[in-house]
Amino acid sequence: MSRYILAVDQGTTNTKALAVGRDGEIAATASAPMTVAYPQPGWAEQSAEAIWQSVRAVIDDIVGTVGADAIAGVAISNQRESIVVWDRATLTPIAPCVIWQCRRSAERCAAIRAAGHEPEIIAKTGLGVDPLFPAAKLAWILDNVSGARARAERGDLAAGTVDSWLIARLTAGQVHATDASNASRTQLLDTATMSWDHELGRIFDVPIAILPELRNSDADFGSVAPGLSALSAGTPIRAAIGDSHAALYGHGVRRPGIVKATYGTGSSLMTLTPARIASRHGLSGTIGWATTDGVAHALEGNISVSGQAAAFMAEMLGLTDAGALAELAATVPDSNGVAFVPALVGLGAPHWRDEVRGLVTGLSLGTKPAHLARAAIEAIALQVADVYSAMESDLGQELSGLSADGGASRNDMLMQLQADLVAGPVRRSGVAELSAIGAAMLAARSLWPDADFHLAEPDTFEAMSTSAANGLKASWWASLALLLGR
Repeated sequence: MSRYILAVDQGTTNTKALAVGRDGEIAATASAPMTVAYPQPGWAEQSAEAIWQSVRAVIDDIVGTVGADAIAGVAISNQRESIVVWDRATLTPIAPCVIWQCRRSAERCAAIRAAGHEPEIIAKTGLGVDPLFPAAKLAWILDNVSGARARAERGDLAAGTVDSWLIARLTAGQVHATDASNASRTQLLDTATMSWDHELGRIFDVPIAILPELRNSDADFGSVAPGLSALSAGTPIRAAIGDSHAALYGHGVRRPGIVKATYGTGSSLMTLTPARIASRHGLSGTIGWATTDGVAHALEGNISVSGQAAAFMAEMLGLTDAGALAELAATVPDSNGVAFVPALVGLGAPHWRDEVRGLVTGLSLGTKPAHLARAAIEAIALQVADVYSAMESDLGQELSGLSADGGASRNDMLMQLQADLVAGPVRRSGVAELSAIGAAMLAARSLWPDADFHLAEPDTFEAMSTSAANGLKASWWASLALLLGR
């Protein structure tokens, strides 16, 4: 009997997989580490083939535990805004996967802004022009890989976000498709018409024909081809969704009012909105998901360096990892006036300044390594609070709290600090791999319409220290003003 959905969460630093039962029970887990290459300042890329091989590895681990016959279907959540281009016939990547952190398209984006196209792009996509998003990266690949643009014009190449790449590999090239959430992050989708837009393709110099077919997040994405993994041939792929969107779905958010924050390499804050809205405070309009029930619109703020700020500072201080940094930070009550702005690849929401770089202020003769460690933890929470405040301004109302997930959310000190800074409750998911759970929930809509997921109750952190939080914010804003030249 097919008892589990195999949910794959392909992320920047790890690829993970779960076997999820009808009640949300996790019967097996698997993980494979990923590496990121930084070949030039501001560039970030991964091997597309290594991404695929990591997915094969975690699938094989899960199947080895529960058996191929126990798998009812596959669900995919994935790192977003990362782009892969491959040969349609051979499925061979023509270049590395240019990931979301990469800034190589900064000059192209600047030229598009200078030409006056940004208002039209924002109106159609909800997204400001920034190297984070894939459209300009895709054009860069076509122009900088020998013969790529000509091959694209002949129809020899396919391109897509990581979900599309994995679907193509799992189906042996039979399906070239993506879901609405991932498509909404490309800057090539008109979120009003829910279709690829030829004018946006012209602006970014991207041939629309290279892009995948657009489907609902809970659609049929084809079947697993024989011999590609330990999965049985014909196993259906029944969900695909961007990881941040999947986490929002996994938190059970189905109406506006609650913000989801995923604390990963970067952070994504997302909240549902009643309809498409245009941000006036540095956020992005996006698609939460699309299902047979309709399209869920959302507002999002993307933070480029979040949990990675802790890993970076740990390395700078000669510590083993972010866990050791958190332990050191907990030995002092505050940062002793030190503030850290981790603009290590520029600043994302709500400031969108890709040219600035990290800054540490407030150093004195009394500064100790523990104060730097504390400042790094505080920086994660302060960036999230910045975006949370921008969301309240855009929506014109107070939000009812924050639901947290991701690796850094395991840090109690960070979560308490976060509650203090947003002046409201922070509910930490009792399930670590919420993106995979969210994808599994979507797949269950068609595979198991009667499924009832019972997840562990969240931990709740209530706001405690308003005065200390206000002091932290003041120091943070002063450092931001210095960095941004205001």
